[in-house]
Amino acid sequence: MSTRSTRSTVKFFHPFSLRGQSEVLPAGDYEILVEEELLQGLSFLAYRKTATYLIVAGNGRTEMREISGNDLEEELSRDRAANDDKQQSEAAPFPPEDLK
Repeated sequence: MSTRSTRSTVKFFHPFSLRGQSEVLPAGDYEILVEEELLQGLSFLAYRKTATYLIVAGNGRTEMREISGNDLEEELSRDRAANDDKQQSEAAPFPPEDLK
């Protein structure tokens, strides 16, 4: 069966942990590897996702940790929401107090 791999990079603004793992990973850029297999017997090309991996580097080694695509999206959404909340709380009051 034919397979293909796609690599991308995601950015976490805050430390995070993956479902089912107690380790807290630091904020930063992480590489994502998605593997897909070609669906046979169709009149057009179609692929099905078979695995998603988060590439974690540190302490002189690199690990591929299998994760659910849904778990990754949930964690990224949580991270973005926390980042949006932080930016809103740090915004300067309007009108600026020094203009009073």
